[in-house]
Amino acid sequence: MIFLTVGTQEPFDRLVRAVDEWCRVSGMPVFGQLGGLTAGSYRPKHFEYTMFMEPEAYQGQVLAAPVLVGHAGMGSIIAALTYAKPLVMCPRRAALGEHRNDHQLATAEKFGSRAGIFVAWQEEEVGPMLDRLVSRDGGVASESISPEASPELLGVLRDFVHRR
Repeated sequence: MIFLTVGTQEPFDRLVRAVDEWCRVSGMPVFGQLGGLTAGSYRPKHFEYTMFMEPEAYQGQVLAAPVLVGHAGMGSIIAALTYAKPLVMCPRRAALGEHRNDHQLATAEKFGSRAGIFVAWQEEEVGPMLDRLVSRDGGVASESISPEASPELLGVLRDFVHRR
């Protein structure tokens, strides 16, 4: 079962709608953690969801999922890296009222070059990315990501810490 997570603060209708449509067409099972839905938020018709999850339940969904889908939030990225799960991420856009600023665009640019992280810059890209990642039997059709930090990242962090 694919796991969609959009954080806990704000709804992300554009991504939820894209995953719901993919679920309708593909028939693949999805479970979503959709955060702070409002009265006008889009509610999926083709997959089960909850607004919030306890940390243990969230971790269980991450562990069970062959692929994660999320916003370009650090929680989603850290979960994918920690458990070596492929991640399709779609950054929220301030111009669309999805966030206060465009920091998620910068995050997606930075992490999008890592193996196993796939950036959907537009919602229309989510379904095709999922199609490429998920085989017909529900397994992962591409490589997962390493749970280890790259030597380059470790070097940057080491230099930063030692300069302080």
